[in-house]
Amino acid sequence: MATPVAETPKLEHKGYNRGLILGLTMAESMLLLVFCLLLVAAALVTAERNKRYQVERKLQAIEQKLDELEKDNSAAAARVVELQAKLGAVNLSAADRQSFEKEWRELISARQIIDRLQRSGIHVSDLEKLAALRKALSANGIELDAAPDEIKKLVAANAVKKSPHEWPPIINLSEAGGYHFRSGSAELTNEFKQKLGTSLSDQIADNLSRYQVDIIEVIGHTDEQPLSRTSSNLDQTFIDVLDNKQPITALEPADNAGLGLARAMAVANVLKANPKLAGATVLPMSAAQLILPGDTVTAGQAGDVEARRRIEIRIRRRAQSLSP
Repeated sequence: MATPVAETPKLEHKGYNRGLILGLTMAESMLLLVFCLLLVAAALVTAERNKRYQVERKLQAIEQKLDELEKDNSAAAARVVELQAKLGAVNLSAADRQSFEKEWRELISARQIIDRLQRSGIHVSDLEKLAALRKALSANGIELDAAPDEIKKLVAANAVKKSPHEWPPIINLSEAGGYHFRSGSAELTNEFKQKLGTSLSDQIADNLSRYQVDIIEVIGHTDEQPLSRTSSNLDQTFIDVLDNKQPITALEPADNAGLGLARAMAVANVLKANPKLAGATVLPMSAAQLILPGDTVTAGQAGDVEARRRIEIRIRRRAQSLSP
């Protein structure tokens, strides 16, 4: 006969999961919530405490200033009492005494104001300069409060009117513009002479007036072909050529430096004869074969290069006019 097996009681496990939040029991969740509220409360208390400290510091500064003012007033009052006592010993009429006391009170008040200004870093000389500035501004119809804005406007207008780094342009007369010399020659073509006497002279005169300059530099350039002459007569003839006593063909340079100078002299004579440029001084110069177009020094470039047989015209102020 089989023995009956005793039934094992089944436990209910679902009841242990009741009240859990994110794996925490209700008690633990409440403790966490209380902790967070305490942190927030602590932050609020700290912020309020900092505000209170700031207010207390400001209050201390104000109280310190009030103490200083009270000391000044006390000292001034004591001084007034002392002087009134001394004044009592002087025989003055009632009107004179009243006038004297009024002037003395004003003097004491002015002295206190000066002492406060000096403690703030302001001196009497600064006030005198400010008064002179205000007088000058008033004479020009400008209020002192509006002076900064007016100064900004004037600076902006002056910057627009004239750029501090604006320089006169360089006029290049080369093959690119249709102006060049024949190889080994300093003679000007008829077209070259006509342009120098008309449109180019007008351009130069306009730049002289615009930039307030009085010197015209004429620089002659050559290519690197050597000249066949073995001797030069420039030392004997260039003065006569500059004075138009001899033609430019009278010059016989023996090197490119002399040829560049001869070309500059040919252009300079045309410019000097133009009445539009009568107030300027024309200076002929030579750069020989040294400078390539574009202001670079040559590293050696042989051959017949028309673009290098050119003239450059630069304008500037006379050196003496730059000194005070």
